[in-house]
Amino acid sequence: MARIDIKGIQVLITAGPTYEKLDPVRFIGNYSTGKMGYALAEVLANLGAQVHLVSGPVQLSLKHPNVQVYAVESALEMYDACVQLFPKCQLAIMSAAVADYRPAHRADNKIKKQADTLQIDLVKNPDILAHLGAIKTSEQIVVGFALETENELENATQKLIKKRADAIVLNSLRDPGSGFGSDNNKISIILPKGVIFEFPLKDKHSVAKDIIECIQDHLLHS
Repeated sequence: MARIDIKGIQVLITAGPTYEKLDPVRFIGNYSTGKMGYALAEVLANLGAQVHLVSGPVQLSLKHPNVQVYAVESALEMYDACVQLFPKCQLAIMSAAVADYRPAHRADNKIKKQADTLQIDLVKNPDILAHLGAIKTSEQIVVGFALETENELENATQKLIKKRADAIVLNSLRDPGSGFGSDNNKISIILPKGVIFEFPLKDKHSVAKDIIECIQDHLLHS
């Protein structure tokens, strides 16, 4: 079976972390570098796709005529950008490490060190992957990422079903030399009906190629 040509399709990718501000100088965040999302964007652009890259705060840049970068900071900003861009895209790959919660109130001034303890109330952020999965049409493909530390396959499979995604890319923090901050990754791709593809540890550019080829071979329609 011939691999589906990806040239010319509109693709939405999220990358990096989100920062949820506590006050003007502090935030809640994570260790995501955005390397996986940027690698996906570069590979897709080189194949001729038109890429819309919604990026959280990262120390990366990508200049390619087929890539437009939308810089955001918070989960709410990323959500708004994705909701705006998704209707014109045939493929969405949600590789960003989006904060599940944000502070209920952001202090206008730096929080001073006073008491021995500090309580911060958090509220849930919107679930970008679940929202896109709920509104996608039959012509759109939505791929999510899952970073798990236990019961990896079970949790990723449940995420696939719950979020109505077409595929979940699973990576585990228990795999040495992969994940946040690394140039390498070790993934499994979970598709509906219990189909699972496992890959060895590779550099993230090669991992991006594996993910896109899997999408071309098993999800995209001619």
